[in-house]
Amino acid sequence: MSRKIRRRKILKGLGVAGVAGLAGCAQAGEDTPTEEDAGGDGGDGGDGGDGEDMSTATPTETPGDGTETTDGDGGGAESRTIRLGILMGVTGQLSDLGPPIRQAAELAADYVDEESDTFTVDYQFEDTATDPNTGISAAESLVSAGYPMIAGALSSTVTIQTANNVAVPNGVVECSPASTSPAITDLEDNGYLYRTTPTDALQSQVMTQIGRERLEASTTATLALNNDYGQGLADAYVSAWEEAGGTVQQEVSFEPGASSYTSQLSSALQDQPDLLMIVGYPDSGVRIFRDFYNDYSQDFCDIIVPDGLQSGSLPGNVGNSMRNVWGTAPTSTGPGRETFDSLYQEAYDSDPSESPFTGQSFDAVAVLALANAAAGENNGEAIRDQMNAVANEGGETVTPENLAEGLEMAASGTEVNYQGASSAVEFDDVGDIAAATYQYYRYQEGGFEVIENIDYSA
Repeated sequence: MSRKIRRRKILKGLGVAGVAGLAGCAQAGEDTPTEEDAGGDGGDGGDGGDGEDMSTATPTETPGDGTETTDGDGGGAESRTIRLGILMGVTGQLSDLGPPIRQAAELAADYVDEESDTFTVDYQFEDTATDPNTGISAAESLVSAGYPMIAGALSSTVTIQTANNVAVPNGVVECSPASTSPAITDLEDNGYLYRTTPTDALQSQVMTQIGRERLEASTTATLALNNDYGQGLADAYVSAWEEAGGTVQQEVSFEPGASSYTSQLSSALQDQPDLLMIVGYPDSGVRIFRDFYNDYSQDFCDIIVPDGLQSGSLPGNVGNSMRNVWGTAPTSTGPGRETFDSLYQEAYDSDPSESPFTGQSFDAVAVLALANAAAGENNGEAIRDQMNAVANEGGETVTPENLAEGLEMAASGTEVNYQGASSAVEFDDVGDIAAATYQYYRYQEGGFEVIENIDYSA
């Protein structure tokens, strides 16, 4: 079909045009980083229904569910439009981390649209600017436009606010690929909020294990961004560290966008801890590390950081090799990892492993699409009721490689089990991922090197 041929050209073209366009709008600093967003251009919306040539077919759309009846050579076969909102921060604090995560989400949507002869994907992107208020407005735009499900947000604070104020009250399913705050676990979400990334209750355990066993530290201090992501992870880390028999000397918070963090660093380091844990995003992280190396040497103490500060450009922006900085981040080791890597490399001419949460982002869209297909309609409640059914154990295995076929199986009533790029994507009873694999990495001149992968489960 001509639409599929054209879609392939668009997908490959994104490797140049899409990256350049995103780079142009990402000069300020999201809903990650993993977290928070800002702008809301919405200019990339409706990619699935772009008016491409449908050959001799004459579609008649049923309002509300996006069902079309094709009267051409298809012999009356039914086709459907899957409607998807993408809500992510590509400006603001997550300007460094957000764009690749958005690309992975759009890759999944374009891939389904291209490969399926039955389903078309109509999606609209909104930028949260890694800001809760902007995120709420952006989410409202998606809900008003009739999107029953949303991939996002990135920042934990943005995800919590958009879920509480927009998605849950309106019966819209939200699935975040990057929000890791433990606070999300206990949210009163009526079953509408999911995430394909693990809670920081797990990451705090991994960071503590590395700090105590690998780095041989007995004392630590924390310097954390004052939001749900920063404080949630810092609190979980403090608890884990103390449970492991270590001593926490200082707990210091900071606000984003300050011109200097010298005072906060001085407070955190006053008792000369063996290990300093810093949690935030690259936007503020550059200033924090510049201030650290202006006043302290690499030998003063080791530093450990989480996914929010995983950025290959950080040493260059800081002007230091940062070899005393170690890190952890959820990584992608799912059954569909190889297929995802190949698709992403072809579309964007870059390695997705260099950016956190890309595999999780592809998986968020894939699970939402499968739940939509199984539900048979663009209805948030119906989609919500299928999320666990299409992801958890049991049924025919679906991976990124046979995702289009999986949609047709789900739509026909066949039980399916999605196993993704990031993990097997098993949701627990509150929509969390119960197990994850974390990269253990170290910064060095020109970027970071992964030392090993560590499997961890609750």
